[in-house]
Amino acid sequence: METIKLGIIGAGFVAHFQARAIRQIRNVEIAGITSRTKARAEALARIVRDDGIGAGVVYDSVGEMAPHVDAIAIFSPNFTRIEIMEQIVAAVKQGAALKGAICEKPLGRNVAEARGLVELADEANLRTAYFENQIFMKPVRAQLAQLAPQQKTMGPLVLTRSAEEHGGPHEPWFWDPTRQGGGVLSDMGCHSIAVGWYVLTPPGKAPTFLEPVSVSADCALLKWGLPAWREKLLHNTGVDYGKTPAEDFATGMVTYRNPETGQLVKAQFTDSWMFEKQGLRLFMDGMGPGYAFEVNTLRSTLELFIGDVAAEAIANAEMALEKATASRGLLAVQYNEADLYGYTDENEDAASAFLAGRDGFLSWRYGLEITKLVMAAYLSAERQQTVDLMDPAVQQELESYVPLIQQGRGGEVLLNIT
Repeated sequence: METIKLGIIGAGFVAHFQARAIRQIRNVEIAGITSRTKARAEALARIVRDDGIGAGVVYDSVGEMAPHVDAIAIFSPNFTRIEIMEQIVAAVKQGAALKGAICEKPLGRNVAEARGLVELADEANLRTAYFENQIFMKPVRAQLAQLAPQQKTMGPLVLTRSAEEHGGPHEPWFWDPTRQGGGVLSDMGCHSIAVGWYVLTPPGKAPTFLEPVSVSADCALLKWGLPAWREKLLHNTGVDYGKTPAEDFATGMVTYRNPETGQLVKAQFTDSWMFEKQGLRLFMDGMGPGYAFEVNTLRSTLELFIGDVAAEAIANAEMALEKATASRGLLAVQYNEADLYGYTDENEDAASAFLAGRDGFLSWRYGLEITKLVMAAYLSAERQQTVDLMDPAVQQELESYVPLIQQGRGGEVLLNIT
């Protein structure tokens, strides 16, 4: 089987999770790794080699790695994306024969950055894959296949609700709105908005078939704005939500129009960094005429119970579930999270696409459209009104819009800063 030799930029949490996914597929090998922190790159490389999924050679720079790989995956922090892509373009111009580039969500912190990445990829004539794992989740794909006859006979879904919630990110930069791009709406709202749009799309149509009509959203700082939690955040990450706060809760509604029938459909999204249950929960449900579906990743075929007397034997709560907040009691265990959450399938799709000389199922142009919707949600929350996405003036405004939260001015629009 022909494989893609993948070069990875970044060696943090996402890169490790993606390596777990790649271990389960046959058309990708991790040939190179580079990171701002060489020790992290070397630690990931040891895992790659131990798992037999590639040579995992550690390189000092993107330019040094590019000639030795077929494609590059950008798994580095959001604030590094433009600079990294410029280095990739420079390497291509110097002779690196890259087939494509992958970018982990979000494509950009705002529309200008996302569009910049698309233009840089075009400049280097690179095929692209935007990594939005939830669209590749097997439960999501399975329900679409199972309900295809109902959609054909009764009509497509008309309402979907999507949520991603946990207790907060791992890395300090994720909490900093000026580096990450915002709070939970930027971090996880992009997931929920994307999967809602996808699930509502009639079978056989492109992911951007439905036309976004309007967005209404609300953002709040609830748990992590309280003094005790704000102090804990400052101690653990160095990020001061008393000065540069970000939202830990976001919710909203996107309305779409079917251009063939004129029918309006709606996708609700809810995301939080204040979820106080077992750990990460992805929830999606949808309603159509006479049928429905529901996905909840906290329902597992495996459960464990650990009593107080045995709790001290647990070394790492996250062995059971990403973002786990407890190591005792009744625990939901997802024994293959990388596959459940869609990481395996998005890697396999990108590799197959690049080998065939085409974009992945989700290209960077799709990622740009998701960034627009996220920015429209921030704009709606700031103005406390519905944003009309059909208005040319709004479309133009979004091209240069930077949310106040992203600017470090979240105190002007968020509550619980005392």
